[in-house]
Amino acid sequence: MKRNIYLRTIPIEEALAKVKAALDRKALVGTERIDASRAAGRVTAEPVIARYSSPTFHSAAMDGIAVRAADTFTAREGAPVRLRPGEDFVFVNTGHPLPPAFDAVVMIENVVMDGEIASIEAPVAPFAHVRRIGEDIVATEMILPRHRRVTPYDIGALLSCGAYDVSVYEKIRLRVIPTGDEVMDFTARPEPGPGQVVESNSMLLCALAASWNMECTRVAPVRDDPEALAAALEEGLASDAHVVVVVAGSSAGSKDFTRATIERVGEVLVHGVAAMPGKPSLLGHARGKLVVGAPGYPVSSVVCFERLLYPLACWLTRTEPQSRQTVTATLARSVPSRIGMVDFVRLAVGQVGGSYVALPLSRGAGSISSLTKAQAVTQLPPEAEGLESGAMVTAELLVDADELSRTLVCVGSHDNTLDILADMLMRHDPPMRLASSHVGSMGGLIALKNGAAMLAGSHLFDPATSDYNFPFLVKYLPGLAVTVVNLAIRQQGFIVAPGNPKSILGASDLARPDVRFINRQRGAGTRVLLDHHLGRAGLSPEQIQGYGREEHTHMAVAVNVKTGAADCGLGVFAAAKALGLDFVPLARERYDLVMPQAFADDPKIAAVLEVVRSDAFRERVLALGGYETEWTGRIMAPGMGLPGEPAA
Repeated sequence: MKRNIYLRTIPIEEALAKVKAALDRKALVGTERIDASRAAGRVTAEPVIARYSSPTFHSAAMDGIAVRAADTFTAREGAPVRLRPGEDFVFVNTGHPLPPAFDAVVMIENVVMDGEIASIEAPVAPFAHVRRIGEDIVATEMILPRHRRVTPYDIGALLSCGAYDVSVYEKIRLRVIPTGDEVMDFTARPEPGPGQVVESNSMLLCALAASWNMECTRVAPVRDDPEALAAALEEGLASDAHVVVVVAGSSAGSKDFTRATIERVGEVLVHGVAAMPGKPSLLGHARGKLVVGAPGYPVSSVVCFERLLYPLACWLTRTEPQSRQTVTATLARSVPSRIGMVDFVRLAVGQVGGSYVALPLSRGAGSISSLTKAQAVTQLPPEAEGLESGAMVTAELLVDADELSRTLVCVGSHDNTLDILADMLMRHDPPMRLASSHVGSMGGLIALKNGAAMLAGSHLFDPATSDYNFPFLVKYLPGLAVTVVNLAIRQQGFIVAPGNPKSILGASDLARPDVRFINRQRGAGTRVLLDHHLGRAGLSPEQIQGYGREEHTHMAVAVNVKTGAADCGLGVFAAAKALGLDFVPLARERYDLVMPQAFADDPKIAAVLEVVRSDAFRERVLALGGYETEWTGRIMAPGMGLPGEPAA
């Protein structure tokens, strides 16, 4: 099959302009009259005029008595005016019509009753404490202009002045067509096998559209067949949808048919935008409707929707796109970028001291977890070659800013117990969020040194002293006062396939030509431990097949073994247990949390200590397997080593 060729990757702004020039939005999106009570979020298509004044009569603004103001002018303290009921005053409550012949209200607390006679000691002005006819809204007045997004507050104004029906633009209606031979319809709750994936992009995009007040219809996945896709597109164009979205098939592969299918019935306007992720996005039109080719990778398809479809939908309904709140944050680690492309980087963001710190999340277009973990997104401009650690970025918030003050930034070594900590922190009152970046123990210490984290997970072993972490704190964090708290004692060992088919029993077996190893990244405590044991076995890294292949978490190492991409890797017992793999013990080690003493009074740190010192936390850690909790929550000191072993 012949491959597609990108027309030309163009800036997002240019792509939007080309579509706007080609579409007739007046013909595409009509108007409708709807009940004003259901108009919140809709956009007015014409001015809304008041039918009635509000209020429609003079009314009492206070509880009290209605009077003629002129009758009160002589009232003085000690020389009250005495008023007779019915003739000189009438009792009224707030909101009551002002009785004829009366033009003011005296508050009830300023009235002294002597039998049926009312006495007042202060005069009132005409129309005091009275809401006049039309004080708020006058009949025939314009209440809302055209092209105004109706707010919940507007609903009250519309109904109070008799504007019971309003003319609004139609909601944008989308028809989403997922495609691919490998995708399985999630509605059948399938169990995917090799080469299969559960189709989820369509509902992710539909949920995004719903959050923008659009209506979305999703059809069952269509196989990678030109005729099947053409039939699905024809059906979409014949429906009441304003926009037809084809998910996947917009790139340049041999089974990417979206462009060719659109060209059979319409015109492709944009094929490729200068953005990463999101580059394969496709925009076209057919039979007066907008047709979108969303990339198959989830992060890429989200960029397509957020940066292309959303602003176009706002343009179609004559409203301004809603902007996100922004904060300025410091990058906790370097971020590479590609020149000529706008790079959208998702971030976890938290407060460290009085500043915001941003942790760049996984950059892969297929990394759907980066969408769930992200609290913000930043744009790297096309002229940038990346940003160094410590650079300041503008972060567009995906969450309320208040959440950032309750987000604890943790940088350092990965451990499965951090997931338990994160879950239990969210059960705290108020909830605390743990934003963690797995860059290895050394990376965590450097982050603390640079003020880019409040917490670092570390398990660095020093063979010279047989101690953990403290020798490295002295070397790399001189002058920084820290508290070291033990999270757990854990077992590290070789994660191998069930039954250990390669009979891997120790470090010396890694040098065998039939053993493929998967390593942890440089600076990781697990890699330091491996190098220590390789040295004891008289081996060099060059002798290990796969020593240069790196992963950033214990679970990623285990997945490599589970899928057969590697025969073994060094990791914690809990990771092997979680995936049903075997485990060859190598060493017990201490996993600690390092925190600067400058943050000792921070509520987030207090919440961490409360959680790790709880019985519930210890119970959940022990249930993972391969952990000891004898020292969990205990403040560590130099030379303590491990429980049950002689101190260093």
